[in-house]
Amino acid sequence: MAKYFNVCASLLLSALVLGSLQPRAEAAECPRLATPNAAQDANQPPANEPNQTAAIEPPAADPNKPAPTVADPNKPDPNEAVPNQPDPNSAPRQGLCPYPAVADPNKPDSNSPKIENTDPNKPDANDITSVAKDPNNIVPNHDNTPKTEPNDPNTSPATVFHNKCAAILKTFVNANGIVDYKGLTRKKPNLNTLLDEFSKLDPNTYKSWPTEDKIALWINAYNIKMLDIIVRNYPIEPMSRWHAAIWGAKSIRHIEGIWTKYKFLVMDEAFTLLEIEERFFRKEFADPRICFALTRASLSSPGLRNEPYLGYKLSKQLDDQTKKFLSSPLAFKIDKNKGKVYLSALFQKTEYGQTFLAKYGIDRKFKGKQPETRAVLNFITNFVSEDVKSYLELGNYTVQFMGYNWTINDGS
Repeated sequence: MAKYFNVCASLLLSALVLGSLQPRAEAAECPRLATPNAAQDANQPPANEPNQTAAIEPPAADPNKPAPTVADPNKPDPNEAVPNQPDPNSAPRQGLCPYPAVADPNKPDSNSPKIENTDPNKPDANDITSVAKDPNNIVPNHDNTPKTEPNDPNTSPATVFHNKCAAILKTFVNANGIVDYKGLTRKKPNLNTLLDEFSKLDPNTYKSWPTEDKIALWINAYNIKMLDIIVRNYPIEPMSRWHAAIWGAKSIRHIEGIWTKYKFLVMDEAFTLLEIEERFFRKEFADPRICFALTRASLSSPGLRNEPYLGYKLSKQLDDQTKKFLSSPLAFKIDKNKGKVYLSALFQKTEYGQTFLAKYGIDRKFKGKQPETRAVLNFITNFVSEDVKSYLELGNYTVQFMGYNWTINDGS
């Protein structure tokens, strides 16, 4: 009987051992790589099926008999080639599958913590589809807004300063150089503010400007101050009946000391109009064309330009002013029948005649005339037509200086 019992126990133990050696069913959702036993695994019933009959518990083993060696189902057979297995030391993913699913390299992991990008110049670590941004890459500009060139003369500091005079000149001066002084008297505060700009200009800033901008500054300062003097004395009252008879009732010569007494500050230095003329226009910047850019607020003077002078186009403006002045019969005219050439009193030796000598003095033409007059005639030939030039160079004539009309150039 004992022998029969031992045989039955051995059979039961063998059945249990053989059952434990069968591979366990995998979860349906596990994305495990296929193995040679995949077909057999598919046919194996699930371990916890509700209809599966429970195994009969074997009788207690004989404590005096050594237990049979049981193979470890989790230990691979050294003689069996196993396809790529996961790292046993890596933590299993959530769910029933002990193997990590193959990650999509183009899809971010939703379980990974999001990296906050606090550096605005650093590429976003969460954007794995973008290429790291190179701060030196040049991004094409598709904006159609015109861009200002860095060397644009219209935006230079000197031009910006000169253009502060633009509003006054454009509003109260017409194309013929005639001024609306009556309207301008209502803008005295504006004139004072504009003159303060010349006073506050930094001398070091002025020194950094090109020569043309320096000349433009003094021309603009001179003309704005002349407007200020006229407005202060508008309407003009004759000094006396005798003076009114000689100069005319509306002559600016009734304003006493117009060139010598009215001072104003430029770069915090005091000047009169005459001091500006002598220091800058007859010495430092001895360009004869400048005298046609200065207003004397009278009918015989060059017309006041209705725009400020700007350094980058100063030469063009001065040429234009000279041509306009010479086109006036109060400045220049020829009478061939009488053999006369009439010139403005501004060309006389006592006025600006000597300023033409350095650049336009000549001995080969205009013989028999004073050196200053020869220089003036040579200057004029650069701004008149060819037939007039030919007559001045080859014709027989005498030069006569015209009287000067000091009547105010008032368009009011």
